[in-house]
Amino acid sequence: MAALPIKPGASFDYGFLLYAGLHILGFLAVTSLMTWGVMVLFFLAIGGFSLDGMMHQLANLSGRYIAADAARTGQFKLIVGAVQLVVAAAIIFFRRHAILPRGRECLEQGA
Repeated sequence: MAALPIKPGASFDYGFLLYAGLHILGFLAVTSLMTWGVMVLFFLAIGGFSLDGMMHQLANLSGRYIAADAARTGQFKLIVGAVQLVVAAAIIFFRRHAILPRGRECLEQGA
């Protein structure tokens, strides 16, 4: 397989690569914050949408977590991780239009 020749005036655009990397990093950061927000909303919902109820549910959960043996805490961590992944996948699905940054031609036009 022959290598493609490089055009004399063409160079790799490192700036756009950095821009795309920062954009994707920002997308992942916002997605993780949204998944944590869904978890907080869940505890608010089971606490009757009050701060006191949410704190009561969290105290109940933490008391049971501390009293549990290693096998139960491992199962709990697995469940929380699976739920986090499912929620993150759903958020990524609904935000899929924002994963990739706009092209360089859009940036040059100022749109």
